[in-house]
Amino acid sequence: MKRVFLCATAAILFAGGGASLLAHHPFSAEYDWKKPVTVTGTVTKLEWKNPHAELMVKGQDENGNNADWMVELGGTDQLRRMGWTKQQFKAGEQITVDGWLAKDGTKKLSAKSVTLPNGRELFAVSSFFNERGRTRETAATTGKR
Repeated sequence: MKRVFLCATAAILFAGGGASLLAHHPFSAEYDWKKPVTVTGTVTKLEWKNPHAELMVKGQDENGNNADWMVELGGTDQLRRMGWTKQQFKAGEQITVDGWLAKDGTKKLSAKSVTLPNGRELFAVSSFFNERGRTRETAATTGKR
């Protein structure tokens, strides 16, 4: 009986949180740290959600063509700790995003930071960094997490 209860409990926990665990990915699975990019453009939307908030920006690509960019940020709790709010971006507001391009060539990037119109730079808490602000590569090579 205990075994059935434990299996049922595990199934419920996986069903409730398993989808978000599967949706979360390591930086290196999707982004290329050797391809830094800076995108300047206008905010079209901020999706305040987990496991990653997303910022939609209308900017230009490397060829100067207009492009719609999806900017992956950290989780909402991490962003709040860094001073972010879900109300701080207004559609049409000009921002600059520094980050890394997606490996698949889409107009998607993992943000390192976002610079606001007033010049204030916000750390984006992307999956490239750990909770102490160190890069995953630095943590792996130095042993300091």
